[in-house]
Amino acid sequence: MGKANKIVMMTALAATVTSAGIFVSNNSASADDKAVKLWVDNKAYKPIVKQFTKDTGIKVDFKIGQSADAQADLKKDPSAAADVFMFPHDQLGQMVQAGLIYQNTKYEKSIKKDQTDSAVQGASYKGKMYGYPYGVETQVLYYNKEKLSADDIKSWASLTEKGKLTTNFAGDGANYKYVPLFMSNGDYLYGENGEKVKGTNFNNDKGMQVLKWIAQQKDNNGVIQSTDAASLNKMSNGKADAYLSGPWDKVTLKKEMGDKLGVAKYPTVNFGDGDKQMKTFLGVKLFGVNAQTDKALNAMKLANYLSSNKVQKQVFDKLGYVPSSKSVQASGDVQKDDVAAAVTEMAKPENSVIMPKLPQMVTFWGPSDALINDAYKGKLTSDTEMQSKLDKLVKQSTKSEK
Repeated sequence: MGKANKIVMMTALAATVTSAGIFVSNNSASADDKAVKLWVDNKAYKPIVKQFTKDTGIKVDFKIGQSADAQADLKKDPSAAADVFMFPHDQLGQMVQAGLIYQNTKYEKSIKKDQTDSAVQGASYKGKMYGYPYGVETQVLYYNKEKLSADDIKSWASLTEKGKLTTNFAGDGANYKYVPLFMSNGDYLYGENGEKVKGTNFNNDKGMQVLKWIAQQKDNNGVIQSTDAASLNKMSNGKADAYLSGPWDKVTLKKEMGDKLGVAKYPTVNFGDGDKQMKTFLGVKLFGVNAQTDKALNAMKLANYLSSNKVQKQVFDKLGYVPSSKSVQASGDVQKDDVAAAVTEMAKPENSVIMPKLPQMVTFWGPSDALINDAYKGKLTSDTEMQSKLDKLVKQSTKSEK
């Protein structure tokens, strides 16, 4: 990350002032006839955008663009980037500190009214709202209904006693699945709201419980260590009965397993002092507005439209994106979809933790993966070694990318 360049957001007719004292003209009035440049991840948005133009008279330059690493695209050349773009909420902290994203100065009240609390939190940073939520994403438990009952999957113990769970403790990406175990046991990652640099406390007794539990899973006959790709195959061919994954695997699993496929929230887990709900990371899908746009009013109007209840329902019907809108989540069509219903259940605060947005997360991922891998593989052979590794992880969590 470069030096943070905080931008003070204002109304669209005023000037944008950076902390460096640079004034960027923001003449939205004179930009009304210019098309708002939009990057989205799917052509299904094209008729939606056409309707927006018909309703508002605002022209849109529609393009299928990259959203997975939007902040990197913006950093390359902000003036050439889209005015409105999609991005995952965990990039928000980096964007704000780099002065890449325009504050949501017009639609904060309506978003707080219509969207879930978790979505609002994901769209905000340091007490200010920047994003426009259009969906949520969590992992869920997929299972074979011919092998496991609804009661069998309620706890990790019964799930792995009566069936085979294929999962990844020993490879890349184990952190995404199993870092939330620490929060399941009451610890914090970057504080209670995920924005406190020195707020990670995994190196306490609760953290030690979690690390020891992870180490024990290597001897659990109901756990099959596997990559995600291999796990899908094991579910399909019946060698595994359960799998922790997200909506992105829904189509493949339904195609391979048909009516045998069950979907549910995560089981409970016992680290030594009673059952606790196993948590997952929650991701919020956002639209954002480029800080260097010269069409701020129109760009914000488009971003707000694309995150509206109406459009969220349309996109759910077309693409299956799980909505962040409270009313759309509660609708019959969403609740009738087993994966969407499980995701909305997992998205509740008691079942998930919002992925932190701090830039320090970039340097946290590698060490946390190594810690989980080493614990599972039996490389940490004593309490002293486990404690030392947890201490190092907590220290590492405060460092920014160079």
